[in-house]
Amino acid sequence: MMDRIIEICIVDDEPIVCKRLKPMLEKSGCRVEIFTDSKASLERLTGKKFDILITDLKMKPPDGIELLHFTRNTYPETRVIFITGFATTDTARDALKGGAVDFIAKPFHMSQLRDLVLKISAEIQQGQQ
Repeated sequence: MMDRIIEICIVDDEPIVCKRLKPMLEKSGCRVEIFTDSKASLERLTGKKFDILITDLKMKPPDGIELLHFTRNTYPETRVIFITGFATTDTARDALKGGAVDFIAKPFHMSQLRDLVLKISAEIQQGQQ
């Protein structure tokens, strides 16, 4: 189990995505904040460091790439995961080149994201020992 609570920020302009991911990740022992407005998420990210940022790629500005760049510059240790319905080889490559740890195409199985978050959480816990 986790030594400390992993803090996760989820940003997706589709409310159903946030509503489905939040309880699943909370059941895994994480503390989760959700945002359907990327501007509001950017304001929150300005004042709070999260362990993991899960963000959609295509949103009204700031989009996922802008959130990635802001997060990587402000909190380099925060892990960023993209979830998107616009998965192409180019967008995946750009996201990973920009510092994202993974890129998951929608639709995806909830367990796929949960397993990735648990793996990253374990890595974070290991790094603190």
